[in-house]
Amino acid sequence: MMKHARTLGAALVMATLLAALPGCQKEAGPAERAGKEVDKAAEKVGESIEKAGDSIQDAAKGDKK
Repeated sequence: MMKHARTLGAALVMATLLAALPGCQKEAGPAERAGKEVDKAAEKVGESIEKAGDSIQDAAKGDKK
């Protein structure tokens, strides 16, 4: 009986901690959101540059896409 009480108590503590965990996450502030937008823009620019480089290489080889 005592073993069941300990197991139940441990499960209750774990459930409480897991339920409280989402409350610990804070909303992203304006600087973090702006930083994510800058990251997205930089990634798009990088992809565009890579695509342009591929096109230049294809043109130099005589391939057309």
